[in-house]
Amino acid sequence: MKKFISTIQDIWKIEELRNRILLTLGLMVVYRLAAQLPLPGIDPTQLSGLQNTTQDNNLLNLLNAFTGGAFAQASIMALGIMPYISASIVVQLMGIAIPYLQKLQKEGESGRKKINQITRWLTVGILLIQAPTYIISLPSLGIPASAFLLGNGPMFWFSSIILLTSGTVFAMWLGERITDKGIGNGISLLIMIGIIANFPSTFMQELTSRLQQSNGGILMVFIEVIVWLVVILACVLLVTAVRKIAVQYARRTVAGNVADVAGARQYIPLKVNSSGVMPIIFAQALMFVPSLLAKSDNETLKAVGTEFLDMFGLWYNVLFAVLIIIFSYFYTAITIPTNKMADDLKRSGGFLPGIRPGKETADYLDTILSRITLPGSIFLAFLAILPAFIVQAGVQPSWAMFYGGTSLLIMVGVAIDTIQQINSHLLNRHYDGLMKTGTKRKSVA
Repeated sequence: MKKFISTIQDIWKIEELRNRILLTLGLMVVYRLAAQLPLPGIDPTQLSGLQNTTQDNNLLNLLNAFTGGAFAQASIMALGIMPYISASIVVQLMGIAIPYLQKLQKEGESGRKKINQITRWLTVGILLIQAPTYIISLPSLGIPASAFLLGNGPMFWFSSIILLTSGTVFAMWLGERITDKGIGNGISLLIMIGIIANFPSTFMQELTSRLQQSNGGILMVFIEVIVWLVVILACVLLVTAVRKIAVQYARRTVAGNVADVAGARQYIPLKVNSSGVMPIIFAQALMFVPSLLAKSDNETLKAVGTEFLDMFGLWYNVLFAVLIIIFSYFYTAITIPTNKMADDLKRSGGFLPGIRPGKETADYLDTILSRITLPGSIFLAFLAILPAFIVQAGVQPSWAMFYGGTSLLIMVGVAIDTIQQINSHLLNRHYDGLMKTGTKRKSVA
């Protein structure tokens, strides 16, 4: 504990790092304050119906969690940062098939800026569809007609669409400022802070339920917390697990002398879960489709659709897990270019011991990646459907959502990424990182 406090003091001594952390915290506070502002023309005291509907519908409850509760509050930030995430996914997938985007991806920083600009405009396009959809659905989600103080006419529609669009664009701007001037990935931090915002209330609901209903008492809450910490540890292992592929570099001579890299052995770290939480996000998006069958007039289709309305039901989670495994392979295949890795390795004079450079190296890397993706995808699928098992143990659904799925993996992944960035700043100043032992490192002349 003493060394941890010493590391915090070291962080405070570095002016640049201190300013970055303070800026990040300040912008996150601004985001949370903006999420509390309701749309003009809606009475915030009459939103209990919307909140109850959101809480009773598992899918809407998940969406509300990603927006930090703004969805159920009819806030100007009700759509959150998710339209930007959707646009990013679309642009990334389009980069596989569209030559222009492929060209931009190879142009370095200038190409990245153009891709970001395309993503921003696509985000606005998505918002112009999602914002009217959200406004149309408000009465059916439980907001009474009396809650619309100025009526539900064209002026309310126009102003609300503008504000919902501006809210997401503002959140996007905040995320980019955090990434550029702060610490960590800004967009991911905004999602994480929205998820964490629901944590205290959901935990207090679970605690109150256990104590008031004599449903296990404080002992059961203690067991739940222990299990939760174990699940977090499992998530950390999944996020950080890598398979190291040994790489050796041929001897190089510079002006008749053997370079320092002669015969050097390094490693290519292939992540067990290279796709991160993207398979869960893809699968979650597709799981909305079967639930639409519940509105069908056909009795058979309606019965099938009803089975997929319950996020904690058997068939929902079976299909969900299968989709996650499929998307894990799909996303890994399009994001880890083994052919390019083999070519880069060959150009730099590196090779895998016992493997010929070129195509054989690419095939070998692809084989290893396929093998480690299987256990990684199965473990990811298990973590994604773990809340369904937790609910069966008598845990409230809102609290069970923190035992796995997208929420927990995002929190763990973002936390690890932010700590790694803080560590890099500390190590550059010859200090130990948050995960290191000792106090200060001696400066090397």
